[in-house]
Amino acid sequence: MREKLRSILLRPTVLFLMGSMAVVLTTSVLLRHRVRQAEERELRAKQLRLPDTLRVVTLSGATTFFLYRDEPMGYQYELVRLFAQRYKLPLKLYVTHSVEEAETMVEEGKVDLCITPHAVTHSARERFLFAGPESLSALVLIQRTPKLGDSVPYISDVAALLGKEITVMSGSRAMERVKRLEEQLGGRIPMHQLTTDTLDAEDLIAQVAHREINYTIADEELAKLSKTYYPQLDISVEVGFAQRLRWFVSPQAIGLAQLLDQWAKNIPTDKSFREIYKRYFELSKADDESDLPAKSSAQPATSPREEKQATLHHKSHLGSYGISPFDKLFEAEARRIGWPWQVLASIAYQESNFRPEVIGWSGARGLMGIMPRTGKIYGASTQQLLDPAISVRVSVDCLKAIEALFRSQLPNPEERIKVTLAAYNAGPAHLQDAIRLAQKYGYSPTKWEGGIETALRLKSEAKYYNDPVCQAGYVRGKGVVRYVDEVIARYHSYLHGSK
Repeated sequence: MREKLRSILLRPTVLFLMGSMAVVLTTSVLLRHRVRQAEERELRAKQLRLPDTLRVVTLSGATTFFLYRDEPMGYQYELVRLFAQRYKLPLKLYVTHSVEEAETMVEEGKVDLCITPHAVTHSARERFLFAGPESLSALVLIQRTPKLGDSVPYISDVAALLGKEITVMSGSRAMERVKRLEEQLGGRIPMHQLTTDTLDAEDLIAQVAHREINYTIADEELAKLSKTYYPQLDISVEVGFAQRLRWFVSPQAIGLAQLLDQWAKNIPTDKSFREIYKRYFELSKADDESDLPAKSSAQPATSPREEKQATLHHKSHLGSYGISPFDKLFEAEARRIGWPWQVLASIAYQESNFRPEVIGWSGARGLMGIMPRTGKIYGASTQQLLDPAISVRVSVDCLKAIEALFRSQLPNPEERIKVTLAAYNAGPAHLQDAIRLAQKYGYSPTKWEGGIETALRLKSEAKYYNDPVCQAGYVRGKGVVRYVDEVIARYHSYLHGSK
């Protein structure tokens, strides 16, 4: 039987069939291997391929992205714009209301990159590729730089916090850190925990600067930004371990991640990067009147007496009405909008201290503090904005356009002037947000004081600028309120002094 089977298998026809089957099987295996290799090459190429348009998502915030006078700004935003320009990638920005939503957009491929810095944790690394600039951000103690005769103790290390009252927001990361410090140090650190919706970390920093409270704790990046407004602050004492923070992409975006890492290694020596960093974290904004952060509600705006002294300060170069060399210019242009010319004079002092050559940290320039993009809309080049006549003309064009936007919503002319001033400082979109917030939360949507200004103050807090009714995101709302209060107070002073 075995010999018979052997003879059958050795027949030429059977051998041919068996050889053919072997060839077919071998070819099939090779083809499958080649197909798999081709698929792997295609997948690899896809992973390494850069997007035609760089789709970026971020949360709105003081250091990520915000609109200021309708100009997109923010440290992280300007960094990714620098990256896109370097590699000639068109940039499309999406602003979302939560980290979870941003993460989902990256995972689902709706965007390529999230630029809101994310903590580099083990669990996060299982979901994303971290790439681009890396920062180390700790919690730091906010206190005033010590002065001779100051009765408030200066804290030089965390152990000295024992027995010192620290003001924090209830439920915040700062509050949790203080509790952990109490356990580690074996003593009590009294906490004043605030639960109000009308205050946030930025307000507490301002209160330290204005000597209303002695200590608070904040994120290091926010502290650095705040110090540019309040140079009297000391932020040198770390009270929490630093976290690694980075941008992130999906695990499939290997090529984009590699390019971001390559770019990030070189940016410390990039002049444009240094200019961006300096503008947000080093350049003092304390003297830039239009960009000053708000005083707390407990601190009044500049008094009429102080404004009168400011007016007298300019007596050496007064115009015909005793305010500035530009009084006649203000008077002529004010007729086009139907406002008292002293309002324009007050804006000019607020924006530039009557210095037509001034350029603010934000790029606002000239006598009336016009942003280059706004100037372009109204037919003026960046250089022309340093001409007082053109600056005032563009300013009035802008004020007229803003006032027209609110005419139907705000029938009272005096209320409309205040809202127009606020929109001139922050951008109309933020005031539309404030009106919607006022309507939603029971404030008057047609009055400035106790109404729109109250809602505007809330827009520096994530809970409110991420509210569905808000479309323009974060704004330093309390600073805008201060701007309006000071311009109006100074206007009344000028009006009295020029009669």
